[in-house]
Amino acid sequence: MVEAMIEIEVVYTAVDRQLLLSVSVPAGTTVRAALLKSGMHQAFPELDLSQCPVGIFGKVIADPDSRPVQSGDRIEIYRPLLADPKEVRRLRAAKAAEAKARNQ
Repeated sequence: MVEAMIEIEVVYTAVDRQLLLSVSVPAGTTVRAALLKSGMHQAFPELDLSQCPVGIFGKVIADPDSRPVQSGDRIEIYRPLLADPKEVRRLRAAKAAEAKARNQ
């Protein structure tokens, strides 16, 4: 019997480039297995697809080893943040307050 295939997308954005791949996988494939099948690690050898955090349409997947993909899913591979967004906003606000105080 022929397995039903579904179409998904896998996307990764590095600092200098991004890549979106369309992948056909058998129905019931897990998120992690779909990542490995995508070949994304060939384009980005620094990726450890067995450990990296991932999400589907912006929602983090807690257990990608057991969550099956669905037709049309876009799996997003996340990279570590270079700076904490809260800290960046705090520093920007402090700098703006300092500039405003100087101009008064």
